[in-house]
Amino acid sequence: MTAFTIGQIKQRIQQLTNESARSSLPSFWLTDWLLFVIDKPSSFLITDEGYELSERELEQFHAGVKKMQQGTPLAYLTEQQEFWSLNFKVNEHTLIPRPDTEILIEQVLTWIQSQPKSADKDKKPKRLLDLGTGSGCIAISLAHELKQKLMSCSGESWQVVAVDLSLEALKVAKHNAMVNEVADIEFIQSSWYGALSTHNEPLFDVIVSNPPYIDEEDEHLSRLVAEPISALSAPNHGLADIEHIVQHAPQYLLQGGLLAIEHSFDQGDAVRQLFLNRGFESVYTVQDYGGNDRVTLGPLL
Repeated sequence: MTAFTIGQIKQRIQQLTNESARSSLPSFWLTDWLLFVIDKPSSFLITDEGYELSERELEQFHAGVKKMQQGTPLAYLTEQQEFWSLNFKVNEHTLIPRPDTEILIEQVLTWIQSQPKSADKDKKPKRLLDLGTGSGCIAISLAHELKQKLMSCSGESWQVVAVDLSLEALKVAKHNAMVNEVADIEFIQSSWYGALSTHNEPLFDVIVSNPPYIDEEDEHLSRLVAEPISALSAPNHGLADIEHIVQHAPQYLLQGGLLAIEHSFDQGDAVRQLFLNRGFESVYTVQDYGGNDRVTLGPLL
């Protein structure tokens, strides 16, 4: 096989970028994939253009490019994705964490920080529930922040419970908790609230979820060949799972506790109404970085 240098591969990446300008293949995926294959920092592409890829590296690079052109996201090739300053393992059993989901983290932390703090030194730990945890990115990021920042400021401690129906997803989430050194999370296999008991169990101060919310008839779903569709789409124009979560939340949420849900850009009005119908107050929707409705939240009356 003909040897290729970094400089030649960079030229090839430019060609592929030009060819993919009309497709959904992000250009930075190609460079990031090359760096992953050769296991070098980004500066290496500038300082060592004469580096020759080995036969194995070249084969791996081209094989990955082909998979990406066929619709496989870069994160599934590298099996990792950064989110909220942490690094998460992902695979075909989990969704890839999106930057817009960080809005959910920000809003929940802001709400928690705004709550009055108890002066009771013997106060019990507060509790947070993450429904449909997937890779664990929401539960782990929140647990990390609550321990690293809020606990040091207020002395409050938090217990996090994360549930998912998929055992394979829970394996990934447990791994991510371990590598990110977040220990205060209980992982439970459950279809939403199904495995949680309302008898003799303390209620939650916060419930969060990024559930499936894409309409089952959405034409864009056919382009997603790698991510689990069951974690993306839902009946009733994408609102079925959100409606279930909101409907049953009062059974598991303390009075005054927060419910926060991520949803589609066109579901803000409908989700706010679901909240109001179930007794939530001061309900509001926050937009994502693109200016689209993305997270609705409100405390329980």
